[in-house]
Amino acid sequence: MLALRPNCECCDKDLPPDAPDAVICSFECTFCADCAEHRLPGGRCPNCGGELVRRPIRPADRLDKFPPSDKRVVKAHGFCGSA
Repeated sequence: MLALRPNCECCDKDLPPDAPDAVICSFECTFCADCAEHRLPGGRCPNCGGELVRRPIRPADRLDKFPPSDKRVVKAHGFCGSA
């Protein structure tokens, strides 16, 4: 089950479970679509080099039983800068 991390690892933008602009790699590194398109080299995950794809939206009626993660991850990628 996906963790559904709550923020962009690059700019720290909030990405709620129903965010249509959240993208992830196969390791679930999470970014907003804007950072993926404009800040990340080649639009790839800066941690593993993997492809970034749109994160699926978990149905709202499943969030109580399968809640999203509340652990925020922000890494000091040099190309991210300040939001």
